[in-house]
Amino acid sequence: MWNLARVAASVLSRSRRFSTAIPGPCMVHKRGTDILHDPWFNKDTGFPLTERDRLGLRGLLPPRVISFEQQYARFMESFRSLEKNTEGQPNKVVSLAKWRILNRLHDRNETLYYRVLIDNIKDFAPIIYTPTVGLVCQNYSGLFRRPRGMYFSAKDKGEMMSMIYNWPAQQVDMIVLTDGSRILGLGDLGVQGIGIPIGKLDVYVAAAGINPQRILPVMLDVGTNNQKLLEDRLYLGLRQPRLEGEEYLSIVDEFMEAVHARWPKAIVQFEDFQMKWAFETLERYRKRFCMFNDDIQGTAGVALAGLLGTVRAQGLSLTDFADQKIVVVGAGSAGLGVLKMAVQAAARMAGNNDAFARNKFFLLDKDGLITKERKNLDPAAAPFAKDPGDFMGLREGASLLEVVRKVKPHVLLGLSGVGGVFNEEVLKAMRESDSVKPAIFAMSNPTMNAECTAADAFKHAGENIVFASGSPFENVDLGNGKIGHVNQANNMYLFPGIGLGTLLSGARFITDGMLQQAAEWYVCDNCNEPIST
Repeated sequence: MWNLARVAASVLSRSRRFSTAIPGPCMVHKRGTDILHDPWFNKDTGFPLTERDRLGLRGLLPPRVISFEQQYARFMESFRSLEKNTEGQPNKVVSLAKWRILNRLHDRNETLYYRVLIDNIKDFAPIIYTPTVGLVCQNYSGLFRRPRGMYFSAKDKGEMMSMIYNWPAQQVDMIVLTDGSRILGLGDLGVQGIGIPIGKLDVYVAAAGINPQRILPVMLDVGTNNQKLLEDRLYLGLRQPRLEGEEYLSIVDEFMEAVHARWPKAIVQFEDFQMKWAFETLERYRKRFCMFNDDIQGTAGVALAGLLGTVRAQGLSLTDFADQKIVVVGAGSAGLGVLKMAVQAAARMAGNNDAFARNKFFLLDKDGLITKERKNLDPAAAPFAKDPGDFMGLREGASLLEVVRKVKPHVLLGLSGVGGVFNEEVLKAMRESDSVKPAIFAMSNPTMNAECTAADAFKHAGENIVFASGSPFENVDLGNGKIGHVNQANNMYLFPGIGLGTLLSGARFITDGMLQQAAEWYVCDNCNEPIST
């Protein structure tokens, strides 16, 4: 099967080439303790004596000069020691301990921090990003030590144009923005959602070579409807219900105008907005600013690449994707984004037959199969609602188990945010799939929200499946020397490339077609089979 990790490896190799280039001189206008307290410039005990004299550091550091390489080795030794000392402790405790030691390094020495990430991305991505970042966001107010990024709140209305100039960097290339309303599958975490933009931008630096001095994580605090947070004495955000309607949009409008005024070429990635605002803001800004919504477009691109890779793994022609029956569980921004892009690709492969393509997709939410009989049908889901009885008599609200048994899908794709929704019965029903190698994608994050584990998928659905997950799982030992391989279908394998590609190309806007073509091109890399007309 086409492995999504190849994307990360490809982008990472480029970032390493960038990072090993001989740097030009760095102009430092600070002196003394101001340098030691600035993680952009601080080299800890690595300052040579000549620099200590020039920068007013002599006497402020221990006399021994410890090289960058020695500091690197010392940190890695400390990290491995932490791993050893926390063996057997609860995963939550271990994960937060690992995050803390990396965060302390980030606060102190960014050059060393990013070198550690780049060289150990496989080990550290699960700590700075999925799945640990969800745990960090849940506990962020208690973990907070020093600010990172910028915070724009409802109280700042009318002031954002001046506030944007408080950020010290003269140029910003990448901004990741969230309003904290739908953090992963954890719901409304308010201002604590800032952990998501921070983690995403760390991946941009480590995997795409983006200059860490030209990134900006942003929290747009418009309140929270999470009563537990509102009653938490440590909560750092506004203690008020979320703004709605035009009042909400006016805040986002003002922020986007302020960003564009100072950094007109900056890319803004919208992250973890609740569904109604995810679609609304995407359509509102996509033709005015260089922006994209990672939950809608990024997830769709990753999922499409995985779906096309599955067709290859089944030994079929990529054009056979149009004949794949796909059940999508989850009608939020991610699920609908995947459906839209996948239907577009299938329709084109079926000779631009949109109706034929839509007939192959089945969308379910918490109330079961979505049909045109659904009361209060969400307009965003309406294009994918089935006509009642148009396929084996499936009714409105049919359960997942019923749909899987009757449809016998080639692919079962989960973006529901409901842990364990692919239960034993559902997975066993996938054994009757019309595919000789059915696919099960459990893409929800964090780990506890995954629709099923890799072990359960191989145990109940059979050994001859394609499995992909949003959170990392270990490969599964199937016995007799066989291994059940786990592919990770996470936006991490796409959004660094979106940002890097947009910056290098100078594109003014990011379109669905760009993401779709990238997914299709990569799967078809090194083959002579055209899949687009």
